[in-house]
Amino acid sequence: MRPKVDNVNHAAADEVFDAIHALMHLYRGRQYRLLRESAHDITHLEDKVLGFFARHPGAMAGDLATHSGRDKAQIARLVTGLKERGLLQAQVDETDRRKIRLHLSEAGRQLQRDNQRALSTVARQSLEGLSDAERQQLLALLQRVRANLADGDGSG
Repeated sequence: MRPKVDNVNHAAADEVFDAIHALMHLYRGRQYRLLRESAHDITHLEDKVLGFFARHPGAMAGDLATHSGRDKAQIARLVTGLKERGLLQAQVDETDRRKIRLHLSEAGRQLQRDNQRALSTVARQSLEGLSDAERQQLLALLQRVRANLADGDGSG
C-alpha cells in the first residue's frame, strides 16, 4: 500500500529539520570547542555577553537581560565574572549615578576580536565546496523557511 502524500511530505519536512538540527549541533560543537581551547577558557555564553557589549558599548546589564531573555541574576553573575577577569569595565552613568554602564576593557576587546575571527573560520569551513550561487540559494531557502515560521502557521 502506498503511503498518503501528506505522510510523505511530513516525513520529508521532519528529515529537513532533523538535518538542520544535526548541522547546528555540529557547528555549535566546533564553536564551543574553540572557545574552551582558547587561552582565556571562555564559555559560549560569556562570549555572547562580550559580543553584546562590543555592539552596545555603555549598555547596562538589564539591557542585556532584556535582549537575551535570560534572567537578571544569571546576567549579573556573568557580568561579575567578566569584570573580575578584567574583560568588562563598569562606569557610573554621569546623569544618573544609580546606573552602571558596561564597556569592554582592552583585554575584552582583543579577546572578542580573536574569538570572532576564530568563529568566522568555523563558518567559512562549514561552507567549503559551495559556490557563491549555492550559498546564496541556501541562504534564500533558509530565509523562506524562517519567514514561514514567523508567519505562525507555516502555510504562507
